[in-house]
Amino acid sequence: MSAAFYIEELLYRYNCVIVPGFGAFLTQMKSAVLHKTTNTFDPPSKVISFNQQLDSNDGLLVSYIAHAENTTYDAMLEELSKTVKKWKEELETQKTLKFGNLGEFRLNREGRLLFRPANQVNFLTASFGLSSVVSPQVTREVLKEEVQELEERIPFIITPEERKKSNFRPYLKYAAILLLAFSTGVTGFRMYQTSVENQQIARQQAHELVQKNIQEATFFSAAPLELPAISLNVTRKEEAPRHHVIAGAFRYKTNADKKVRQLKRKGFDSAAYLGTNSFGLHQVVYASFVDSQEALDYLKTVKENVSRDAWLLSKK
Repeated sequence: MSAAFYIEELLYRYNCVIVPGFGAFLTQMKSAVLHKTTNTFDPPSKVISFNQQLDSNDGLLVSYIAHAENTTYDAMLEELSKTVKKWKEELETQKTLKFGNLGEFRLNREGRLLFRPANQVNFLTASFGLSSVVSPQVTREVLKEEVQELEERIPFIITPEERKKSNFRPYLKYAAILLLAFSTGVTGFRMYQTSVENQQIARQQAHELVQKNIQEATFFSAAPLELPAISLNVTRKEEAPRHHVIAGAFRYKTNADKKVRQLKRKGFDSAAYLGTNSFGLHQVVYASFVDSQEALDYLKTVKENVSRDAWLLSKK
C-alpha cells in the first residue's frame, strides 16, 4: 500500500486530506503568475501545505484506500496506523522523509516537523495540460521619443534669403486645404444623390409588389371555411429528478458500476449511475428525488445508518 499515491489522488478533488495520527495536507488556489525577470508564465495551480495539528481521523483517506484495496475499513485503519508509525521512526533516525510527488519532511533541531512541497505536480484539474511558458521579452518602439531625439540632433536653419524665396508656400497650403474641402463636398453630394435614388427605386419595387399581392388576393373567396374539429391527447411530462443523494465518485466507470451492484445487493433498489461531473469522475447515487425535502430526509437517514460520506447534489 502506497499511502502517498492515494493522498495525491484525493488532492485533485479535495482541499484537505487528513492522515490520522500524522497531520493534514492542505491545498490553496494560486492565480497565474508572470515572472518579469525570467519572462516565465506559470498557470493557475494549487499550493500544498501541511498542518501537523489536524490529525483527527475524518474517514476520507481510510475509506478511499479501503475501497481501492478491496478490504474493510477497520483493517485499513490498523494498517495505516502501522505505516504512520514507520514514518515517525524513519524521521527519528534519518531526520528526513520523502513523500512521493508531494514533498519532503524533516525534523529541525527543536524536533519540530517541517514540510517542503515539491511543486512538481499541479493538482488543479482546471489547469490540466498547462505548463510554465517562457517567452522572449517584447520590445516596443516609442516613435515619439525617437522623433524628438532626431529633431534635437538635426537642427532646421532658415536664413532670411531663403524665407523670401519661399513666400508662396503659405498660399499653396491654403489652396490644398480648399481643394480637399471641395473634393470632399463633391464626393458627399454624389453619395447622398445615389442614396436618394436607391430609396426611390426600393419604394417603387415595394409598391409594385403590394399591388401584385392585392390583385392575386381578389381571386380567392372571402367566405370562411369550415374545418373539421381536431382532438389532441396531451400527456403531461413528469418532472425529472433534480436532487441526488451521492454514494461516491470514481475515476473509472467499472468501479462506478461495481458500486451500483453492491448497493442493489444491500437493498438500495434506486441506486443508479448518474454520469460524470465537471472533473470527469463517474458518480453513483443511492436515490434521486424531485422534492428537495424528501432528498434531505433520505440523506439524513443514509448518513445515520449507512455512510457518513454521502452528500446531496442538486441540479437546476
